[in-house]
Amino acid sequence: MARYQLTAMVWEEEGVYVSRCVELGVASCGDTPKEALALLREAVDLYLENAEAYGMLDEIGGPLRAQEKYTTTIEVETA
Repeated sequence: MARYQLTAMVWEEEGVYVSRCVELGVASCGDTPKEALALLREAVDLYLENAEAYGMLDEIGGPLRAQEKYTTTIEVETA
């Protein structure tokens, strides 16, 4: 199996820590940031196993194979 470097975001929401893989849109949650990341890793592993089993890795491969990734924040204002 291939090895991928993915981006994870974690934030607190109503007493629970939500974790999300930016490239795949896979999410999970936990009682602590560490647990949220561990459960996200498990969810991503399952997602990629299924994608491979169904021949879908090529469809999602762009973000997985990108050599350089950049993350930042932006500020927007709503009316």
